[in-house]
Amino acid sequence: MTTLQNKTILIIGGSSGIGFAVARAALQALAHTVIIASSNAGRVDGAATRLQAHALPGTVRGEVVEAKDASALKELAARVGAVDHVVWTSGDVPAPEEGMGDFFAVRFWGPAILAQSVKINAGGSFTLTGGISDLKPQPGVSVPAGGCGAVDGLSKGLAVDLAPAGVRVNLVSPGVIDTEIWEKFPPQVTELMKKGLDRLLIKRFGEPDEVAEAYIFLMKCGYITGQRINVDGGITLA
Repeated sequence: MTTLQNKTILIIGGSSGIGFAVARAALQALAHTVIIASSNAGRVDGAATRLQAHALPGTVRGEVVEAKDASALKELAARVGAVDHVVWTSGDVPAPEEGMGDFFAVRFWGPAILAQSVKINAGGSFTLTGGISDLKPQPGVSVPAGGCGAVDGLSKGLAVDLAPAGVRVNLVSPGVIDTEIWEKFPPQVTELMKKGLDRLLIKRFGEPDEVAEAYIFLMKCGYITGQRINVDGGITLA
């Protein structure tokens, strides 16, 4: 069975939510080193402590980086050196007055810049994170739908660009996943999402650990690139 034994994994956004679940799953898959990076030093330290408390094989390192800062991402790439797999889960809920500027800065330009800077060993991978709004847009989400579509296109373009270096690039697009990010949504939005459970083929929100399985698969399977996995509870078929 393929494992991540002797592999070094860099996870941007690994201090909480899906990223934290991927970090834990990577350790369970016998990764040698898991590096979690996020913008808040306290959250990074807390996440590293929680991961170490599981007493799993492997080493956990924490790094502080602002995912919207191109210079900071390049400096991070220089600090961590060569890695085997990169996972980008960093993202946030934009404030209404900010529009989608932060979405593109973090979820599109962030991974695009890091892909140009980080050294990924041949046979490794870079996995991005998108969403499913572009596949089945709801009223009023045209801009988020465009953002998700842009990340999808980026992942395919990077798969072509990084193929000569022996690096695979794929995309995971989660649906409604029960993570800490929901605390940042207004109550009315959360209620609206709960009412939408009836539209799912699987009548519940997803769990971070369930989504993490997709990232682990994409790291371990050496014959997949330029692909997208939707972990969405079947909402695109409802």
